[in-house]
Amino acid sequence: MTTPSLLWLFFPIGITLHNLEEALWLPQWSVHAKRFHRQVEPKEFIFAVMIVTLLAYLSTFVAMAAPSIRLGRVVFFGFLGAMILNALVPHLAATIVLRRYAPGLLTGVALLVPVDSTILFQAMAAGKLSLGELVLSTAAVAAALLVLLPVFFRLGRLAVNW
Repeated sequence: MTTPSLLWLFFPIGITLHNLEEALWLPQWSVHAKRFHRQVEPKEFIFAVMIVTLLAYLSTFVAMAAPSIRLGRVVFFGFLGAMILNALVPHLAATIVLRRYAPGLLTGVALLVPVDSTILFQAMAAGKLSLGELVLSTAAVAAALLVLLPVFFRLGRLAVNW
């Protein structure tokens, strides 16, 4: 395992801490953030972020265990880009507009942005990723997560009520 690959392990750790911060405080915050986020119940939200966290671990595992599978690497890099966007667009924007801390901002800006950016820059410098691939994979993973999150919330509601 190369040193850059070891750095890849920081992504699942960072997203775990980020999603833990959100799970603890975002459901209560969502009561005050109608423009940015519908109100969510804690259990359904925890279920949804657990699934997203598991997907992050899976993408990291595939990218590290089978580096010859280009799709696995591209999905991993797309996940990194999507988490950088996630830290900036909903979290930072909501904090500024609402003048109220949006849960996930600290771990997003302090952990995910620098770690994910470093991994992406190293991958591009090593020729493992092009700028075009980064843009496309980030857009694809971000879009997939935006589509899947309501499904995960619904599954969470069903699981809690079952």
